[in-house]
Amino acid sequence: MLMAASAVLFALMAVTLRFATVQVSAFEAGFFRSLFGLVFALPLLIKPGLGMLRTRSFGLYLVRGTTGTLSMLASFWALAHLPLAQAISISYSTPLFVTVGAVLILGEVVRARRWSAVAIGFVGVLIIMRPGGMHFSFDMLVALAGAAFAAMSYIAIKYLSRTESPDAVVIYMSAIMTVMSLVPALLHWSWPDAGGWFWLVLTGLLATIAQVCMTRAYQAGEVSALIPINFIQLPVVVTCAWFAFGQTIDAATVVGAAIIVSANVYIARREAMLAHRAATAPAIAPGGSRQST
Repeated sequence: MLMAASAVLFALMAVTLRFATVQVSAFEAGFFRSLFGLVFALPLLIKPGLGMLRTRSFGLYLVRGTTGTLSMLASFWALAHLPLAQAISISYSTPLFVTVGAVLILGEVVRARRWSAVAIGFVGVLIIMRPGGMHFSFDMLVALAGAAFAAMSYIAIKYLSRTESPDAVVIYMSAIMTVMSLVPALLHWSWPDAGGWFWLVLTGLLATIAQVCMTRAYQAGEVSALIPINFIQLPVVVTCAWFAFGQTIDAATVVGAAIIVSANVYIARREAMLAHRAATAPAIAPGGSRQST
């Protein structure tokens, strides 16, 4: 339920962001999303106090904040300039980049089946983007870059989750991203009217609640069971985009998204199966006999 709530809230955030970027740039919207997100996250400190923020991993928080900022700004640009369904579908390539990053950064071993799923997933990305075709645009490359930066950010979260509170991760992320997104926001600054402020505040609120739900979901449940739930975001976005903006989803996006989702579900299930095997495999004792682990 937490993951489902996160997916729906992120979908609604994409819609409110689209309304906000009618008056302000995607960069300014990203700054206010982080600023209001920080304001709405601060109540998480009421019960545990400032002691929750003590950490020996601030450098890793900076990595998380930097990659998160780049991902947010690229994703917000895509959401502001592409059809919402197309932008969301391209963002689903993030788990594919996570698999690649796990090999290059974490040194994980990925075998032929998962590499095949990654390759098939990127075929889905190409179907959506159609490079060389009349519908291809620079905005699609920005969306893909946002997915790649998001993957780096998730890898940083994987390290942080070993020692850090999920609420601390949310607060640090919002604070660092607020500071880092201020400069590009100032370069493209314009003051919104009352309606614009409403959409900006609502974007920050929805994003913060969604982030809290997601981090708590990943802490409590298995990734392989949670990832498929996240894809309910797409039909919610498609429905809202049709009602709010008259946007429709084209056949290429439907086919590409289906391929990407299928590849991601396979990768998640495969990783869960291998993790289960590793956890239950008998170990060789020093004397040569097997013992349970």
